[in-house]
Amino acid sequence: MKPVVWLAEGLGLGRIPLAPGTFGTLLGIPLYMALSAALPWHLYLLVVLAAFPFHVWICSVGARAYGVGDPSPVVWDEVVGYLIAMTAAPPGWGPIVAGFILFRAFDILKPFPVGWLDARISGGLGIMLDDMVAGLYALVVLQLLFRWWPGGYAG
Repeated sequence: MKPVVWLAEGLGLGRIPLAPGTFGTLLGIPLYMALSAALPWHLYLLVVLAAFPFHVWICSVGARAYGVGDPSPVVWDEVVGYLIAMTAAPPGWGPIVAGFILFRAFDILKPFPVGWLDARISGGLGIMLDDMVAGLYALVVLQLLFRWWPGGYAG
């Protein structure tokens, strides 16, 4: 197996037969922790978005390896979606868990335009875009919960 396919599978987490996207998203947690500890939020976001062509390529190679448009073992898109959701998140396990739950909910429920993108754009770009938008939705809700909600995170 090519190393890039293994990366597309979230270091193998996408091969877990039950809820591979949820297990794949778990890889986003240590990546988020490492990036957010090393970078201010604006550079964190720049790194995640600047790597967009690389993310698309990873998902494209994974899809070709499986011979399917959006194979369930390819979970790199979930990792990136979670990283987007966690942009400028306050520190601590509360936001980490809330971001995880919110991202998975938006990824599974696919509110417009997430489902629309998923159905209409193919290849690595399509694999990535719906999860990035789900990550944006989760980002907005997470910020509302922890920054602007009365009694939310005060740190």
